[in-house]
Amino acid sequence: MTTVVPDADPAASLERVRAEFRQWVRDNRDDLGRFREPAAEVTETFARLRLLQRVLYDAGWIRLGWPEEIGGLGGRPILRSVVSEELAAAGYPPPFSFATQEVLGPAVAEFARPELAAEVLPRLLRGDETWCQGFSEPGAGSDLASLRLKATATDGGWRVSGEKIWTSWAQFADRCLLLARTGAPDSGHRGISAFLLDMDSSGIEVSPLRSMNGDDEFCSLYFDDVFVPRERLLGTVDGGWLVAMHVLAGERGAAAWQRQIWLRSRLNDLVAVNDANVGDGVIGEAAELLMALRLLSRRTVRALSAGEPVGATTSLDKLAMSTAEKFLFDAALAGVGDAIVFGGEDAAEWRNDYLYSRASSIYGGAAEIQRNIIAERLLGLPR
Repeated sequence: MTTVVPDADPAASLERVRAEFRQWVRDNRDDLGRFREPAAEVTETFARLRLLQRVLYDAGWIRLGWPEEIGGLGGRPILRSVVSEELAAAGYPPPFSFATQEVLGPAVAEFARPELAAEVLPRLLRGDETWCQGFSEPGAGSDLASLRLKATATDGGWRVSGEKIWTSWAQFADRCLLLARTGAPDSGHRGISAFLLDMDSSGIEVSPLRSMNGDDEFCSLYFDDVFVPRERLLGTVDGGWLVAMHVLAGERGAAAWQRQIWLRSRLNDLVAVNDANVGDGVIGEAAELLMALRLLSRRTVRALSAGEPVGATTSLDKLAMSTAEKFLFDAALAGVGDAIVFGGEDAAEWRNDYLYSRASSIYGGAAEIQRNIIAERLLGLPR
């Protein structure tokens, strides 16, 4: 286990963790080498990345910034951002649950009963479990406050019925952070509650949806009178909007930080394979967009780590992320040429990333919605 103990000076802690993690990666290069190569199928990918998660947990690195009562080592959450950045810089994939850990984990730590948080969070950090996020519905995507999945109070808990959609990797998930309507149908964001649901509960049907890049990443979830114990409520009854905003802040902050790290590595890959089809100006503009995303997401990560409110500023992160991602892979389409669509194995990764980038302005909140939020809440423009 790492001997890192956070310093009183946050900047000193960051630099020390960075230096010590780099050395750890070098010292463990032979053992970590098995995680470099992509797996042949998604089930193997999950198994391999769960194992990487456990290796990093046992070494202490992804326990940084989590409270000791849930298996952490203390310190500020920003310490983990250094770990994810250095891991990518060394050429390793992020453990799959990194994104779930940073998006859903803090909300469970904040709003779950202490006993529940102490039970489930160590399992997530160790890679023993995978979680999913049950937010969007067929008629409630970016307009999350209009969701209709109903949770009805009953003896000992709640009964949930309805549908969710675009739930990433739900077919592999052990738990789901679920938003449900507990108020009147027209109660909007004031009548939503949040629950941590076991995915092996009776009455749940998971139906994968194939996306245009060929992955079965997204799923529809159907809930038929599913029982959720009372103690799985996160926060208060009808107080789920606070939980949702906490999750979205993490999604558009910490997750955006991890995404920009990966996008920067793909820009480096594009420069290496570009056959003079993309000019220096386009490459430079892609680099500028990614630097803007990096600075915005760094600001959000620092604020979240310090426990400061971020409010609507995370819409800037989300819009910058989708803008940079689409621009980068539009450039890749020109740089790699027709091979990105018609090529063989060498072009498969570029083809996958280009197709996936088309959704970047939709998932996590559509770009049009983010522009409205920025205009109204940050710039003070009229509705």
